[in-house]
Amino acid sequence: MKEQVYSFCREIPEGKVTTYREIAKKLGTKGFQAIGQILRCNPYAPEVPCHRVVKSDGSLGGFKGSLDNRVKVDLLKKEGVVVVDGRIDLEKYLFRF
Repeated sequence: MKEQVYSFCREIPEGKVTTYREIAKKLGTKGFQAIGQILRCNPYAPEVPCHRVVKSDGSLGGFKGSLDNRVKVDLLKKEGVVVVDGRIDLEKYLFRF
C-alpha cells in the first residue's frame, strides 16, 4: 500500500492538492489516517510531493510528523497554491484521480 500511495502522490500536478480521502478512495479503502501515517514517513520527498495532500475540509493537516506547517505552506505557495488562514480552496485547487 505504501508504494501505491507514493505513486498516487507523484500524479498530483504542481499547483494542485488532493486529500487523504481522495487517495483512500483511489485505493478502495476508508483508511484516511493510514494514508497520513504513510505520508508522515515519506522517504522520497520531494520527489513524492506529500505536501500536496491536505484534509478534506481544505485544512493543511500535518507535515513530516509535525503540525507545524510553515514548510508545507511555503512549498504550496511556491507552486501557486493560495493558503488563507491555514486552508486551501478545494474548489479551485483540488486534484481528483
